[in-house]
Amino acid sequence: MRFAIMSFAHLHAEAYIQNLRAIPGVEMIGFADDDPDRGKHFAALYDTRWFPSYEALIAEKPDGVIICAENARHRPLAEMAAAAGISVLSEKPLAITLADAQAMVEACQRAGVVLMTAFPMRFSAPVIEAKKVVDSGALGTIYGCNATNQGQLPRLHTAYPRDWFVDKVLAGGGAAADHTVHVADLLRWYFQSEVVEVYAELNHIFYQEPGIEVETGGLIMLSFANGAFATIDCSWSKPPHYPTWGGLTMELVGEGGLLTLDPFRQVMTVYGKDAPRPRWAYWGSDPNQAMIDEFVAAVRDKRAPAITGYDGYKAVEIVEAVYRSAESRQPVRLPLS
Repeated sequence: MRFAIMSFAHLHAEAYIQNLRAIPGVEMIGFADDDPDRGKHFAALYDTRWFPSYEALIAEKPDGVIICAENARHRPLAEMAAAAGISVLSEKPLAITLADAQAMVEACQRAGVVLMTAFPMRFSAPVIEAKKVVDSGALGTIYGCNATNQGQLPRLHTAYPRDWFVDKVLAGGGAAADHTVHVADLLRWYFQSEVVEVYAELNHIFYQEPGIEVETGGLIMLSFANGAFATIDCSWSKPPHYPTWGGLTMELVGEGGLLTLDPFRQVMTVYGKDAPRPRWAYWGSDPNQAMIDEFVAAVRDKRAPAITGYDGYKAVEIVEAVYRSAESRQPVRLPLS
């Protein structure tokens, strides 16, 4: 089977190329990027073929592509791939508007190809164990969840410039668009219930330097149809010298007890004499690899993936409600019309 990457705009492409290469029977044929400087840089760095246009890559007829473009460009690239009969794994958020997310889902449905959303945390071993506890009923009725998905300003945690993360047109938003979706997806999965109301407060309390057009801090409250509620701190609140880009934590409060989850604790902190800052060396599970394995398997077996385009659509709906609430300073009801 043959797979490729569409754009290295997103820093996660640097992990995905290695994940594809690690799967037996998969040929990573290269990547397309219409930014010549970026294309040449990563082609040399990873010793792989660079296609200077997306059309040139599509002409090679890979079985599947991973879209790692700027958020605003997910839809046209997904539609291009689907029209050629190529399956798609799209980086999150699936799109910057609900209409674009719906168009991506419909395009892939019409073409009969896989559309999967990149939510790797669903494949984290600690996250899966927590899901088993929830499903077992050991917590009883779950009343609420206190969650964080914090991080750094994304352009700071990469050797190659990725300033588009703070460009409102290309990113569609800041910390809320970047980090709400992971926790929202896990909560939908844990609760097997949909969000019915969103309230959000967003600000620019972190990283106040000129040129940052998007929010850097945020606190979000979600109410679910089953009566549970959750809060999410989605802020880019980690300082530049922090060992990694951030982390995800959850505290699930139920009638039968409290479950705490910190999947990023599977690390050792490494200090180097010449390193500008400490770093985390992971010794635990690799959710990225498990996610890419699932995408390849879904394409091979011609079946729906564990995380669908619809899951991505519902996460985009929550993010859109977040921005409506932050603007109106009022709760927003879902589903959005």
